[in-house]
Amino acid sequence: MPSRNTQGKLRLGVVGLGLRSSLGRHVAERGLPAAVTAICDPIASRRESGGTLYPDADQYADHRELLALDLDGVVLTTPDHTHEELAIDFLEAGVAVFVDKPLAITTAGCDRVLAAAARTGTKLYVGHNMRHMPVVQVMRELIQDGQIGAVKAIWCRHFVGHGGDFYFKDWHADRRRTTGLLLQKGAHDLDVIHWLADGYTTRVNAMGGLTVYGDITARGGQGDKTLSDWYDPDRNWPPTSLTGLNDVVDVEDISMMNMYLDNGVFATYQQCHYTPDYWRNYTVIGTRGRLENFGDTDGAVVKVWNGRRSGYRVDADLVVEVPSGAGGHGGADPELLAEFVSFVRAGVPTLTSSVAARQAVAAGYAATESLRGGGVPVDVPALPRPPAHLVDPREAR
Repeated sequence: MPSRNTQGKLRLGVVGLGLRSSLGRHVAERGLPAAVTAICDPIASRRESGGTLYPDADQYADHRELLALDLDGVVLTTPDHTHEELAIDFLEAGVAVFVDKPLAITTAGCDRVLAAAARTGTKLYVGHNMRHMPVVQVMRELIQDGQIGAVKAIWCRHFVGHGGDFYFKDWHADRRRTTGLLLQKGAHDLDVIHWLADGYTTRVNAMGGLTVYGDITARGGQGDKTLSDWYDPDRNWPPTSLTGLNDVVDVEDISMMNMYLDNGVFATYQQCHYTPDYWRNYTVIGTRGRLENFGDTDGAVVKVWNGRRSGYRVDADLVVEVPSGAGGHGGADPELLAEFVSFVRAGVPTLTSSVAARQAVAAGYAATESLRGGGVPVDVPALPRPPAHLVDPREAR
């Protein structure tokens, strides 16, 4: 058991020491009333590198060793297919859980995690950091201020310019461990679409395929390496020049889905993993105008056209510069950890929602079923009504 004196701070564990395990460093960087006292990964080399990142934490190879440590919370940054099992284990041990998105890789898996949180009363938090991204917050504020009237349609194009390096050289490329990138990668944007629209998807249809990376024969994967070990943005162009892809590559590298939401909003989401540029573009159309973001991190702007009808014009009736933020995802990652700590310590309201996280997975899972079933429409299973501490934030108003 960790014996270090944390002086009244929350005692946290970081489970899974891959790329996203660096999330926990924001605890110390932000001076939060918490300390990482335990880290865990079955791979020795990752425990060693994790020890450099968290020098005051004890190291463990099996997450079950942490269940008896009397931790206040854990940050789960393990591969997606493990989220369900690990989250349930810690929830049932009474340990508050931060699980990086997606909550699980199936709708049923999400429902099992939510059921465990309901049964135990243990706090559950899902790392949908895009709700804290400045560009998303600017768009939401403009919508709530009535700048475009009532939202009726949302279109999102996601240009995943580093997709080959990020998602096709390791476990992400294997549908057994992700379901697919329409769920794994798309869960972020689906959650944002739901948040901006103030609704949840009820029916989808989708199309897509494995159009580039499936033809690359230079396989072998990356072993125990993590993205930071192999990623070099100045290499691997064009995408067909990539080497060292995962031995199993059976997820789609391009996909597009249509959504109908429970409040009548129509939405589309499109994702391509071999574009030369890497950013998200949202268009939100309302009864009195539309808005669109250009860029999604430093230097981005959101433009609003709402004053008159016209032909094409590059100028807008309102241009809002997106504030810069320090830290991953435009400053969203440190805000995420600060919110989790406050949530565990005092139960403060959060921008994120485990219920909304389930709804994002459910939309992505249904869309993947549609995509692989010839584009047939698929209904999204309704969520059983959660108990009070997992309340749908739309019903809390």
